[in-house]
Amino acid sequence: MRAIVSGVINILLLPVLFLGLWQAIAMNIVNPVILPAVPAVFAILAAPTQDLLSMGSMVQNIVVSLWRVLAGFVLAVILAVPLGILMGYSRNVFDLLNHFFGLLRPIPPLAWVPLVLAWFGVASLANVFGVESGEAYLYLRNVKVSMIFIIFIGAFFPIITSTIYGVQSVRNILVDTALVLGAGRRDVFIKILLPAAAPAIVSGMRTGLGVAWMCLVAAEMLPGSIAGVGYLITHAYTVARTDIVIAGMISIGAIGAVLDTSFRAIADRKFAWQRLAR
Repeated sequence: MRAIVSGVINILLLPVLFLGLWQAIAMNIVNPVILPAVPAVFAILAAPTQDLLSMGSMVQNIVVSLWRVLAGFVLAVILAVPLGILMGYSRNVFDLLNHFFGLLRPIPPLAWVPLVLAWFGVASLANVFGVESGEAYLYLRNVKVSMIFIIFIGAFFPIITSTIYGVQSVRNILVDTALVLGAGRRDVFIKILLPAAAPAIVSGMRTGLGVAWMCLVAAEMLPGSIAGVGYLITHAYTVARTDIVIAGMISIGAIGAVLDTSFRAIADRKFAWQRLAR
């Protein structure tokens, strides 16, 4: 019992101190544009369905943002995982592509913005799929191709890098032993290579999702955005609603933490054998 209480205290101590310092500074400044009081921000968080600045509620904007992040992240996984496995498995493919990706990897996602706008403009998934009405149109029109690309770029490189590392880190003795015992290349690939590399692949997906979520605000600042947490924060700043800005930032951080914790829980449950093997 004492251990549980001690753990709770350790978890809550720093946040409580931070909130106390925040409130003390806000009371000293007495200017909600510079720093709103803690109750003002948490009043917004406590009413997530309340309309904000005639732009919908916090929940509605979060749903739109999640759609955008999910679209870019899934596209990154679909492309990065198979390509990373191929690069990790084949030395020739690795030598062919590694230097090219090495040139693109250091480029920040924000640096792509002018080029992305020139390529895609304000086209949305509704334009791509030819949807012009109905409930699906309401969701697809808010997912701009340019936003998906920025989020995709943010998630792609962490995923492919971890996938390559995971495949290349598989011990040769496992592969050689399987081949000696009569296993075919397909069996080695499916039953040895992929399971052994899976923890690194999941770790890369976890990192990629975190980066994709961080790219969200930049993506939602692009022309054509009419909803989303990032857009809400940007618009709130222009009308001096710092309380909404901070509430949006807290929402982004909280959701990012939930997504990261979910991935970590999956990895701990599915790949416990890896820790036992060490």
